[in-house]
Amino acid sequence: MSAATLFEVDALSAGYARPVVGPVSLRLGGGEVLGIVGPNGCGKSTLLAALTGSARIFSGRIDKRPGLRISLQQQQAPAIEGIPFNGAELLSLTGASAEGLPSWLESRLAERLDRLSGGQLQFLYLWACLQAPADVVLLDEPTNNLDPDGISFLEGALRRRAGEGASLLVVSHDARFIDAVCDRTVVLG
Repeated sequence: MSAATLFEVDALSAGYARPVVGPVSLRLGGGEVLGIVGPNGCGKSTLLAALTGSARIFSGRIDKRPGLRISLQQQQAPAIEGIPFNGAELLSLTGASAEGLPSWLESRLAERLDRLSGGQLQFLYLWACLQAPADVVLLDEPTNNLDPDGISFLEGALRRRAGEGASLLVVSHDARFIDAVCDRTVVLG
């Protein structure tokens, strides 16, 4: 693994009770935005789970730079109904800054999470993950529930974060979004 590589996946087969993805090989360098695309069920989310240690590795390997900090935004947001937790507390918990948030969301940080719209909540989760102190940000279908303005704002935020030196791995079915934000793409399935 070169000094500029943050992690390298070599001939990885991973899943849960049985392999779902693989074998797949890829590497992610510093400041790079890598897109992962493929049909439903090919293992895109499972690949992210393997990178964070929550999926079983059947064969192959993942080499990570020592001390690598990873932030993960999952496709399925955690249930929050009835939990008295607001946006400012979420950002504080993840170590993310509210600086740069769009005004339409910054003005709602004091509201409980279960009172935000689906798009507002999705964007807040994305922001908490994207702005957390991490070397690598993993995003699973980040454009779900976002309107065109939210997607446009997210595109700019991803490019800025990569420009600051973070690396991003983005899973999406939105080909236009992948083309707009990714330096290169890996196709699974």
